[in-house]
Amino acid sequence: MRRLAAIVAMLAAAWSCSPGADRSLDELTSWSFDSATIVPADRSLARPESGAALADDRLIAADQIHGLRAIEPDGSSRPFGRLADAGYVHEPPARPGGANGVSLEPGGTHLLVCDVFTGAIYRVDAATEATDLLYTHPFGINVVRRDRTGAIWFTQSTENSGAESQSRLFAALDVPSSDGALFRIAPARAGEPLPAPDRVVGGLYFANGLAIDEDTGHLYLAETTQNRVLAFHVGAATGELSDRRVVANVLTPDNLDVDDDGLLWIASPVRNEVVVVGPQSGRTRAVFRAGTAENDRIAAEWLRRGEAGEPRLELLGPALWAPLPGLVTGVILTPGDGPVYLTGVGDALVRLPR
Repeated sequence: MRRLAAIVAMLAAAWSCSPGADRSLDELTSWSFDSATIVPADRSLARPESGAALADDRLIAADQIHGLRAIEPDGSSRPFGRLADAGYVHEPPARPGGANGVSLEPGGTHLLVCDVFTGAIYRVDAATEATDLLYTHPFGINVVRRDRTGAIWFTQSTENSGAESQSRLFAALDVPSSDGALFRIAPARAGEPLPAPDRVVGGLYFANGLAIDEDTGHLYLAETTQNRVLAFHVGAATGELSDRRVVANVLTPDNLDVDDDGLLWIASPVRNEVVVVGPQSGRTRAVFRAGTAENDRIAAEWLRRGEAGEPRLELLGPALWAPLPGLVTGVILTPGDGPVYLTGVGDALVRLPR
């Protein structure tokens, strides 16, 4: 409880600093949960952990059963991409599908999706839905992104693989482990296969969300079980990282994204919250919270057990995320002043109008 109070005090101090900076942070809408904003209404998704917005107003979300699912502007949904043809499998309980991180490549013509259980990275043509298997990592991959140079970045939350991959992943959430890492695959030369990935940061505690702001030359990385988001300066040509620092302390940070103003959006599953940070000033603002007294109690106990090294997965249950469809794990920022969608591990998204 003392640690949670310290984080709150730190965020309050950050909010009060640099009053002239990040004016766009002050202009953001704040939201609370309304059950009428659940999308799609038939709740036909399966673990939409993250997603991306296409130029034609469709949303593409991770889907444990099919790999990806498209949500049409009219609210209907359908399987998207042909991931099964490229090797994606969902055969529970022996081989559960782990479609997890979804991102749109620069240029908007292709999507990348990774499997947090098998370590596969798939590339999907947004127009034809043709899918290729790009790479398979020895351990599960949580998030994958491609930068403007063509390099591919991905996070390994822990060293999970094989038949015990799912249980090993949850074990690293249960009791913090430092076997997470950030990898980079350099751009491939024309006609040549992808180079082997380089491990650029190791010793991470459940490496999770990843965002790259190429306009400012920064990379952001969530360490979920350390309740912090790291920032690095990234050399575009070489991928070299420098100037490591903590840009925000947020309880269980998950997926990250950067908006058009350079603000960093952070999903906090255990807090039922979305926090936005001005990376230069450090100012922080919670723009969404679906908290309850029970959520507050469980969140505090989650933090206490984490600090004490005690198991805590038994705390994950409907009482933690109610009234939401599931734990909030990320945001989909649509272009311009379009809606913000919250992703999660339930059966639907939440639409927040701007």
